[in-house]
Amino acid sequence: MKKIDKATYEKANKRMEILLNRVDDSTPTNHPDYIELNEVSNIIEVYETEHYKLESPTLLETIKYVMFEKGLNNKDLAEVLEISPSRISEYLNGKREITFDVAKKLYRKLHIDPEIILQ
Repeated sequence: MKKIDKATYEKANKRMEILLNRVDDSTPTNHPDYIELNEVSNIIEVYETEHYKLESPTLLETIKYVMFEKGLNNKDLAEVLEISPSRISEYLNGKREITFDVAKKLYRKLHIDPEIILQ
């Protein structure tokens, strides 16, 4: 698809608002509004992919997020990872690099994506 300018992007967003009120799960895939909604969505996706790139979270950001989601404090995380709370504190404050053994536990016990662990 060709490069999308801001005016086209803004027009596509306005059109999408209208189409979302017309198209629902029961709309046939060959209906003109359904087809147009897909086209408008593609325009928006192309523009946003180019202009609003999302950075992957860092490992520390991910660990803190998982702790928040699971309601874990440093001591709880230390128990899960079978290391001392002081070591957790060093990791979370960036004072120490995470070891390979701890990285494996982050993957196995907290299901943190290996790509995030290896960055």
